[in-house]
Amino acid sequence: MSEHKTNVMRILDKAKINYKHYCYADTDAISGVDVAAVLNQNPEQVFKTLVTIGKSKHYYVFVIPVEKELDLKKAASSVAEKSIEMIKSKELLPVTGYIHGGCSPIGMKKPFVTVIDNSAQNFADIIFSAGKIGYQVQVSLDDLKKVINFSLADICS
Repeated sequence: MSEHKTNVMRILDKAKINYKHYCYADTDAISGVDVAAVLNQNPEQVFKTLVTIGKSKHYYVFVIPVEKELDLKKAASSVAEKSIEMIKSKELLPVTGYIHGGCSPIGMKKPFVTVIDNSAQNFADIIFSAGKIGYQVQVSLDDLKKVINFSLADICS
């Protein structure tokens, strides 16, 4: 296990939140499903962070299981938008401070409205990006609430 600390880990440390971290940087895992397999974790418990923009031009963050797809209609409804769409890859870094594949709901440049798929409630903890490709953290929803505001909704197709 690498001793490399990401910004997400530093934020969790500062908030005195217990978390488990994983490093898969020395593997060829690319997709979230690959990451779940390499970490020997249930893919329903491993989540990806998606950033969207609404018709209102507000940004929204959705956190969903890696093997699922975001339902744009359900997601838009969950944030009271007429419609939303994924932001373009080149916009991700300037908007969030993260690159594609290393985007975490914790530690973005600004706090955005964040919605986590309600399937997260099925687990004591969920696993998601630690803000850098090759690193993941495992945190309970109760602890996650201490560092970001989020709601839960049915947002997957």
